[in-house]
Amino acid sequence: MSEPDRAADRYDTLGRAVPRREPVFNLPGIVLLLLALCIGIHLVRTYMLSPDQDFELIIRTAFVPIRYSGEYVLDVYAFTSPFTYALLHGSFAHLAVNMVWMAAFGSPLANRLGALRFAVFFAVTGLAAALFFYLIHPLGQAPLVGASGSISGMMGAAARFAFRIDRSDGKGAFAGDPLPMREIVRSRAVITFLAVWMVINLVTGLVGIVPGEEAQIAWEAHIGGFLAGFFGLRLFEAGMARRP
Repeated sequence: MSEPDRAADRYDTLGRAVPRREPVFNLPGIVLLLLALCIGIHLVRTYMLSPDQDFELIIRTAFVPIRYSGEYVLDVYAFTSPFTYALLHGSFAHLAVNMVWMAAFGSPLANRLGALRFAVFFAVTGLAAALFFYLIHPLGQAPLVGASGSISGMMGAAARFAFRIDRSDGKGAFAGDPLPMREIVRSRAVITFLAVWMVINLVTGLVGIVPGEEAQIAWEAHIGGFLAGFFGLRLFEAGMARRP
């Protein structure tokens, strides 16, 4: 595009500045990639795999705590499943809820961190979620699936910014430096969010009131991912140029 064409995007015929409109769907590429992976995998499992094939896939790629009890040989899947489980979902309702929250909380974080750091953040918080789940259920046989542990990590990161968004460059990103703990405990918005988030997770996990979901909600994984994102955010911020 030539320079006159660019100028035409910014000024009207009277020379007045016109704010550039953001597209309705302004999701970072890495978020779109994760959305596509989760949705694509679920569609393949639902419409292309037989029940036996899907079971074999779950055994290999979901996180199953009892696998690490010492009674089973630790194959390659024992080391990959703490990451791959986040790309699997139990139902279309489970998938839809997680994808909406990933788009909402993942997009500003990805714009802030960049694609590579965000991908590592997704993997690390997902791993933390699986480890916390394992600590509570070391002999659990039910497979853990879903991106909600990593998404909870994104929510934890959002709380460190008090949900402040900077849209000055056309891509909404969390603004400013992460809040120190002394400011977090003084922020009514952050404390309220933390309290409500914790109560909702405990209630949905222990009582199970999510419509369309028969499987139990893994609240333990949510808490593990949230804590990793909340307390570990500065590790991903290290060496980054600060936004105003």
